[in-house]
Amino acid sequence: MTGYSTRCFVLALARPLTVAAAISLGMAGGAAQAQTAFEPILVVTGEAQARVAPDLAQVRAGVTTQGKTAREASDANAKAMAAVVAALRDGGIAEKDLQTTRLSIEPVYDNTPNRPGPNRITAFRASNQVTIHIRDTGRVSDVVDAAIGAGANDLGGIEFVVSDRSKVLDGARAEAIADARRKAEIFAKAAGVTLGPVIAVAEDGAAEPPMPMMRMAARDQATPVSPGENTLQVGVTVTFQIMR
Repeated sequence: MTGYSTRCFVLALARPLTVAAAISLGMAGGAAQAQTAFEPILVVTGEAQARVAPDLAQVRAGVTTQGKTAREASDANAKAMAAVVAALRDGGIAEKDLQTTRLSIEPVYDNTPNRPGPNRITAFRASNQVTIHIRDTGRVSDVVDAAIGAGANDLGGIEFVVSDRSKVLDGARAEAIADARRKAEIFAKAAGVTLGPVIAVAEDGAAEPPMPMMRMAARDQATPVSPGENTLQVGVTVTFQIMR
């Protein structure tokens, strides 16, 4: 179900318009004079929101391993990550919906307090993480549990998104325009002027809420996940002419 709500703020100003006029005086020569006029305008910003259930989930999951050498850490990580990816594919995740987003090997230093001498490398840590695109939000819990069960020990956040944001926002765009006009009419009436036609419209952009974070649940329990609704917001700046 999709719903709309609005909130706005208003800015009124005047735009300078330069008009140049040349007047010829006499047969022998002439003089040019320029004058500056102002075209009175009213600039209003309107906003609207569309609330809709997300149809796509993105989950970051991977494996972090440690070894005495970089090779040992890398080999252990590759083996563990292969098991995780295999479990995800067996669970119905297509190859196009798996994307490697982090791959690193870094040294682990001895952080013993007050130890003399330079920092000493004691081990190496390897990390591999993929972003999983889940096109059925009702399967998020199953996918997360499959990854954990296969050995994933590095889970980031879950992001629920709307795949076709522009289409969802079409109704909100119309609401934002209507909201801007309503505000403009109020200000024009209060200022004692007549509101003219629209001479410019610009979209200010759309935004989604920040990504919620996910906690890793125990393996003997189903991971609770609730997609909820996303709120998409769009703003427009509308310029109206003020009739003289």
